[in-house]
This record gives sequence, structure tokens and C-alpha cells, in this order.
Amino acid sequence: MRQYYVYILSNRRYGVLYVGVTNDLMRRVYEHKKKLVPSFTSSYGVNRLVYVEEYTSIAEARAREHTLKRWRRSWKLKLVDELNPDWLDLSEQELSSLVRRA
Repeated sequence: MRQYYVYILSNRRYGVLYVGVTNDLMRRVYEHKKKLVPSFTSSYGVNRLVYVEEYTSIAEARAREHTLKRWRRSWKLKLVDELNPDWLDLSEQELSSLVRRA
């Protein structure tokens, strides 16, 4: 079964936020960290994985990404604080225990 991930990246605690979706989380985070794709995240140094949700449907994942992108900043900050209060880089952690499953 395929897995899809909606994720939030930041450059630091309460810093710049980026919401994305992917089917290969570690590859995508690596691309952000190495600035392999010229984009918003590479311009602002946004490469710390601070929040992740897992889905089995790409349609659900994209719908959730769209919803999160429309949220107020304060709501996104609260969402990250609930799962990851220290704003640790989750790409350096064991993801299976930190991913919020839909």
C-alpha cells in the first residue's frame, strides 16, 4: 500500500513555514535540505521537518495540504506545537512514532 505525507517544514522554531505533500518523505526532505530544487524553501533556508501526517490516498493528502495552506499561521504553529513542542527536526528522529496518521 502506498503512503503519502503532508508535511510542514520550518527554518527555526516559529520561523518561516512551508506545507507540502509527497509520496517519499525522506527523499523530499533530503531535496529541501540540499537545496536541489530552486524554490521558496531553498531561498529561505526552510529545511527542518517539524510536522508530518500520513495518508493512504493521494486525494486525501492533497486535500489536507490545500486545507493547511489556507490556515492562519497561528493555527499551523499550534498544530506543530501539539505534536512537536520542541520543534525538533523530525527527519533526525524515528518517524514512525511521530507521524500523525489520518
